[in-house]
Amino acid sequence: MEITDIQFRHLNQEGRLRALVSVTFDRTFAVHDIKVIDGPDRLFLAMPSRRLPDGRYRDIVHPVGPNMREKLEDAVLSEYQELMQHHTAEG
Repeated sequence: MEITDIQFRHLNQEGRLRALVSVTFDRTFAVHDIKVIDGPDRLFLAMPSRRLPDGRYRDIVHPVGPNMREKLEDAVLSEYQELMQHHTAEG
């Protein structure tokens, strides 16, 4: 499964939520509302989730296994950092 498109929305330079992202796989399957989060040690991705009646959150979609998670995180965060460098250079 290949990542064929990454689109950023709602870019923020402050706060923990840095961006909302839509990722398309194999030009046929899109996942919306992946979050780029500024964590205590590094940026990371949080998958789309819904709130359960007991107040906990459960991911709606997520990578199965560490290899796909790493591939997705590397691709999205690389694009995000490139976008932010370009945005900063313009500003």
